[in-house]
Amino acid sequence: MHLQGQHLQGQHILSVEQFSLADINTLFTTAEKLELVAKGVVTTKILDGAILANLFFEASTRTRMSFHSAFARLGGDICDTTGFSFSSISKGESLADTAQVISEYADVIVMRHPEQGAVADFAQHATVPVINGGDGPGEHPTQALLDLYTITRHFNQTNQPVDGATIALSGDLKHGRTVHSLAKLLARYQQITFHFIAPDSLQMPPAIIDWLAAKGHRVHCFPRPEQGLPDADVIYCTRIQKERFNAEQLDATPDESQLFSINQTIINRYAKPSAIILHPLPRDSRDGAFDLSTDLDADPRLQIFTQAANGIPVRMALFVHCLGLQDLVGHDFAPAPWAQSKSAPKKPAPQKPAPQKPAPQKPAPQKPAPQR
Repeated sequence: MHLQGQHLQGQHILSVEQFSLADINTLFTTAEKLELVAKGVVTTKILDGAILANLFFEASTRTRMSFHSAFARLGGDICDTTGFSFSSISKGESLADTAQVISEYADVIVMRHPEQGAVADFAQHATVPVINGGDGPGEHPTQALLDLYTITRHFNQTNQPVDGATIALSGDLKHGRTVHSLAKLLARYQQITFHFIAPDSLQMPPAIIDWLAAKGHRVHCFPRPEQGLPDADVIYCTRIQKERFNAEQLDATPDESQLFSINQTIINRYAKPSAIILHPLPRDSRDGAFDLSTDLDADPRLQIFTQAANGIPVRMALFVHCLGLQDLVGHDFAPAPWAQSKSAPKKPAPQKPAPQKPAPQKPAPQKPAPQR
């Protein structure tokens, strides 16, 4: 079922497969209108009186706070809960009962759960829109939407079409729900070339590879970045997600000779100067981690912090569409009185060197008087 733009109202957001290209473009148009709200330049009360229930039964920093910030910036209020131990689920309450009760407390629910399919099960019993904030190794639709928003904005700024682009996805492609969702979302475009870079044991699931190929896209699998990075317009890295490995998978973890980091040396040698580098975060920044290296932080191709910031306007757009308020966006924008404080800190003025005292002049040597 495609959502068809304005028909998002009252709908659950569970999978990227719900979105047509027209839906995506409509959502991104609304997100662009909300950019100044996301940045705290203007304010709005479009969701004044609305309540978000933020139910996170799995660890999260960015996603939970991004949803929270997006709803608050729109003028709404938020009820938060994190972890099973702080919920009635730990007392044996079913997801069905929880869904029906929380629906009475809130106007929209965001849920993250460690089990694939659990958010969809929860949504069947909810009477308000439910947004999937990540369900185990399944999907992460809002992350994929903000990733695609970042990609399309970059391509628009460089006058490139998304159609025909080469997208390299690297890291743990088996367990990474973000890459599963992003690949499916990119499939809405034409003639995408996918480079999947991972050891065999962490490669993209065959079902997704076959699905993409059936849609007419080119798919190439590589074990090393040296093979998969050349020609890529977008390089999307993910960490190895050992928290999603079962006991058998831990035993089958590739040895270090098969693992790799994406670092400055690799990027300089194999990546296009025009490529952008993305990561859903968090990245493992510890020494020896097989992830996106921090030595790339000064490289202008690295767009991970812009990418994370883009989550705010995209999630704002989802909220206003789910609640049927997209036509009111912009009607009550007002300058934020604190906006000036959000400007970049001023660099201290360079200190003028202290004036130097002139060196004492030596008296000019006197010519001897001529002898008579």
